[in-house]
Amino acid sequence: MGKALLQLLPLALASALSTVTISATIFFLLSKTRTRSGLAFLTGTVIGTFAAVTLAAVAGQALPGRPRHHHDAVGKLEVVLGIAMVVLGLVSLARRHRVVNSARRPGWLHGISDVGPVPVFGIGLALNLRPKAVLLAAAAGLVVSDANLAVDKNLALLLLYTVVATSTVGFLVVGTTLSARRMEPRLVSVNAWMSTHSRVISATIMIMVGVFVAALGLTG
Repeated sequence: MGKALLQLLPLALASALSTVTISATIFFLLSKTRTRSGLAFLTGTVIGTFAAVTLAAVAGQALPGRPRHHHDAVGKLEVVLGIAMVVLGLVSLARRHRVVNSARRPGWLHGISDVGPVPVFGIGLALNLRPKAVLLAAAAGLVVSDANLAVDKNLALLLLYTVVATSTVGFLVVGTTLSARRMEPRLVSVNAWMSTHSRVISATIMIMVGVFVAALGLTG
């Protein structure tokens, strides 16, 4: 379990540092309905993350073959996922110069103002369908399935991944709910900084994690 845990943590941290998710969290926390929207978004993000990594782990367990063949199949899939992450990161870096106005918020947030908690909850779920989120969840699910542990230990790994992966959203939402006056200027500052650097940060993290996942698949 210790080995699987060490392999999961970098993936969970990469998910926690997702600039898209953090930007969306800040956007909702700066709205007029910050408390309801923040809690709804956090709930959707947590449920969506846990569901995605659990489905990936179940799919990994369903791979055919004997234990050794199963391990080899997982390794090959990890190499493919790692390469896909690196390519995604490189493409994102290559496209960063095409952004005319780097200070604007993500395009999918345009037109969204003070929506209700149900749509915000749905957005939290839907963000787990982004290519980066899917690749990270798939890699984490393969790590859990390849560990071949008991059900309770698998569940513990899945829960741990979910907690770490959603920790930034949880910290921002809880902090703002408890002390909105103190958090608001910090949210504005972080949002301004991320508007300029988010693409490079996200792409760099994706490339590094992709190399890590590919290395896992190659070394076994």
